[in-house]
Amino acid sequence: MSDAIEAVRSKYGAVAESAQTIEQRRTAPALSEPVEGEQDREPRWMGFFERLREWLKRLILGLLLLGAVALLYYRYVLAPTMVVSHEIAIGQLVSDVMGTGTLEARVKVTVSTKIAGRIEDVLVDQGDEVQAGQVLVRLDDEDFKREVEVEQANVAAREAALDRLVADKSYAVANLDLVTKNHERMARLLPSRAVSQEDFDQTAGTLTMAKASLDRAEAALMEGRKQLIAAEQTLEFQKARLEDTVIAAPFAGLIVRRDRDPGDVVVPGTSVVLLISLKEVWVRAWVDETEMARLQAGQPAQVVFRSEPKRSYEGQIVRLGRESDRETREFLVDVLPKKLPANWSVGQRAEAFIETARKSDVLLLPTQFLLRKAGEPGTFVAVDGKATWRSLKLGLRGRQAVEVVGGLKPGDVVVTPLDPKAGPLTDGRRVAAQ
Repeated sequence: MSDAIEAVRSKYGAVAESAQTIEQRRTAPALSEPVEGEQDREPRWMGFFERLREWLKRLILGLLLLGAVALLYYRYVLAPTMVVSHEIAIGQLVSDVMGTGTLEARVKVTVSTKIAGRIEDVLVDQGDEVQAGQVLVRLDDEDFKREVEVEQANVAAREAALDRLVADKSYAVANLDLVTKNHERMARLLPSRAVSQEDFDQTAGTLTMAKASLDRAEAALMEGRKQLIAAEQTLEFQKARLEDTVIAAPFAGLIVRRDRDPGDVVVPGTSVVLLISLKEVWVRAWVDETEMARLQAGQPAQVVFRSEPKRSYEGQIVRLGRESDRETREFLVDVLPKKLPANWSVGQRAEAFIETARKSDVLLLPTQFLLRKAGEPGTFVAVDGKATWRSLKLGLRGRQAVEVVGGLKPGDVVVTPLDPKAGPLTDGRRVAAQ
């Protein structure tokens, strides 16, 4: 009430000051002061009118103040407050835990090159779905083709050299066989003095040289084979480098980012495109660690994306994080939606509401009608057109409603102000539903 009086004073104070100013000007003394003794000759009725004028001025101000107070009293006390009403009913209540996170792919790879080179063509763009083995990028392969041709020629040369070494070994084997037979014949003839000791010694030396020649041929043949193997491996390496100029998708998925264009020079590790698997795209939500005991894999959840705040998508928990953030005291919960929006992007924000309890046939009170006085829960109930405070005993709590265990019954009508600026309701205040 004091606030209302102050409002009236501030509103009508200017009017009172204006009237007082006019009165002061009217009653101000003239420029020429009356001659001494003339005031005694003024009529007595002039004093009566002065008192009457002062009394009327005070009466007008009092009536204005009283009218303003009456207007405010009617507006804020007698006039009904417009309210939103809700009839209490029995229904099902779901209690959940909320976590905020982003949409992420469980499997994602940065497609890069294994060799340095210049990009000749990028065959995909962001938003394209690809299959496993599909060609994504081609590098300039002219230099690598020439390297393969050089190594193919080297292999051919090594094969020809090996053929020559095989022939050399065959010659050494035949020569050794001939020298051995000649030496054996000399050995049989030596006792009968058919040959001289000098001839026998000469054949023995020739036999030794033939054996050495065979050993040398065998060693050269071994070396030639190893050189051929090395040349073949170098050829395979160059072929592999040539194949590396063609970059294919390691698995089926979606291209979500393209980082390079034809003409760019890349080195191993340079990102060309980002590829994700569509088999598991989930929301990685941060949940307060105090809720950890209430969560487990397989629990149902509702996912709400920031792009569609009025729609929720069914999902379930597939994995619980095992490390909490040491500053926010939250941990990660991976929620897999059964369906994604028509338009989505990796990294977009979303809220996950994970169901932890469910009750049927309970008395429901929408959370917008729940109030607290001195820390005790309660609400206002419309009784005979007036707001009546009811203290409540609550049970399970949900996102949009709470379970009322005591204080209300089915059919009760709870109310809350239609305009929040109108201020809170008071016990006994007249109300009118819109």
